[in-house]
Amino acid sequence: MEHPPPELSRARLERALITMLDAAMPACAHIPYRLVGTAAAVLHGVDLPAADVDILVKRRGDVDAFGAALASFRCLSAPAWLANARQYYASYDVAGVNVEFSTVEVESDADSSETIGRGPWERYVTVPCGPHVVPTVALELRLVTELVRDRRDRYEPIIGAMRAGGCDPAFLRRAMAAVGLSEVVRERVLGQLEGAPRGGPPGGKPLRLP
Repeated sequence: MEHPPPELSRARLERALITMLDAAMPACAHIPYRLVGTAAAVLHGVDLPAADVDILVKRRGDVDAFGAALASFRCLSAPAWLANARQYYASYDVAGVNVEFSTVEVESDADSSETIGRGPWERYVTVPCGPHVVPTVALELRLVTELVRDRRDRYEPIIGAMRAGGCDPAFLRRAMAAVGLSEVVRERVLGQLEGAPRGGPPGGKPLRLP
């Protein structure tokens, strides 16, 4: 009987990231990557249930390079093209955590998506993690993902974290409109964030952890 993976606490997440980066660096230091998905919110300090780590890269060769650097770890899914998802994907067991690497090969110049277009590459923060810093997608983009999926148990804690830690309301308004969220949803979310500290400019701003 299969059991669900244990919840990925921030401590377990940090341990897996440190183990992965210790093995992958410096060989993969030249590869741009972003931590995305629920694990990104967890590393931001949001208390959310997560089960795996999603690493976004730009090129299929980047997936292969990380795979080569992690050759000593158990491979869960060998690098392969997933036509339906338009992803080149691989995953590895790192410190008991499923760490996944993938491209997302959808043409777009938009900056409103967590994994498509310019969004993850322009809107991110660098989060300290042991001896490393992890480029982690901005919470605004993570929030948009969860609002589109209508997962209230995920987006409410993110809104709470942004209310305390800050956000970019002008960008968030534009991003929510770009992905087709209704005006009712947009105004409700922005109303919840009214009075939150204004976030700084995107593009690698260091994150102060709580």
